[in-house]
Amino acid sequence: MARTPADSLQTTPLHARHRALGARMTPFGGWDMPLQYSGIAEEHRAVRTAAGLFDVSHMGEVEIAGDDALAAVQRIASNDAGKLEPGRAQYSALTTPEGTVVDDLLVYQLAAGHYLLVINAANIAKDVTWIRKGIASAGDAVAVNVSNRYALIALQGPRAAAILQALTAVELDGIGYYTFASGEVANVRATISRTGYTGEDGFELFVPPAQADAVWSALLAAGGSEGLLPAGLGARDTLRLEAGMRLSGQDMDETTTLLEAGLGWTVGWDKESFIGREALHEQKRTGPARRLVGFEMLDRGIARHDHAVYAGADRVGRVTSGTLTPFLQKAVGMAYVPVELAARDTELSIDVRGRRLRARVVRMPFYRRPRQESAP
Repeated sequence: MARTPADSLQTTPLHARHRALGARMTPFGGWDMPLQYSGIAEEHRAVRTAAGLFDVSHMGEVEIAGDDALAAVQRIASNDAGKLEPGRAQYSALTTPEGTVVDDLLVYQLAAGHYLLVINAANIAKDVTWIRKGIASAGDAVAVNVSNRYALIALQGPRAAAILQALTAVELDGIGYYTFASGEVANVRATISRTGYTGEDGFELFVPPAQADAVWSALLAAGGSEGLLPAGLGARDTLRLEAGMRLSGQDMDETTTLLEAGLGWTVGWDKESFIGREALHEQKRTGPARRLVGFEMLDRGIARHDHAVYAGADRVGRVTSGTLTPFLQKAVGMAYVPVELAARDTELSIDVRGRRLRARVVRMPFYRRPRQESAP
């Protein structure tokens, strides 16, 4: 695959800071992003044991507002946004009429008739077009691409709350999982959301792009004694996989339904209408023919994306994600297999560079964070 020329890549407001910190940069979704700083394994372990700081400003943001904004969000998003209230967020998906996945997203209710959708960087143009088309019949609602209004910084790990609390007067104990509040961080106005993509406690901070560097630098300084490290996309990927979190475009896409991807819980089954409702209800009734499962390698080797999965001599599926997890020190992954092979402890084999290696279906997530008294 041809690499994207560096001069055609977009950059986040923190791009100069990443280069000053010696980050190894990589093209990702049309952006020049940090892959790693001190090393993927070290950054991964820091998030599991202390904290890591991620620049996720490449993510897209779309605001939907108007008297019929709720109806618009209900139309395009799989989950039931009617259960939200100002200050709450939910995980959801944009689905096709066939119930397959255009993209996954977070939906925030900012106020009555006002929602913020956070979408994936590589899909911004596609998603904005899909959203606008999808809400056209909803009534008084407009979708605006506001991605350039936000920088987004993720602080993740068991020490995240302690580090952030030193820089804000907002009482973080009052922000529960998938809720958010407004305030200041390092004297910069911010929206503080208790969300993340690592399987750890943590926060995602929406700040003005011009002040992103000040917030980033203040967090690194405040977290230095706590073991905080800047972390790149490499650790973000191994962390999310260890935590069993799907990657849009890889573990799910427009060829896979939410039920096949194990995300039936993101569907508002009682909603009267949304794109893909009929197909998903029918598949729920009949049951999907395949499922996304987690697996652990039994033989020495690491399965990677698109490696073939076998049951005996028959090819039965493909790996969507795979790695050697830096914290658990296990070779794990996800794969689509026929539903009759999806039960725990089912043995499969995976073609890894021409060798058939044994694997076993296991429960996901592979990692669950320990309970903490300070966690919501």
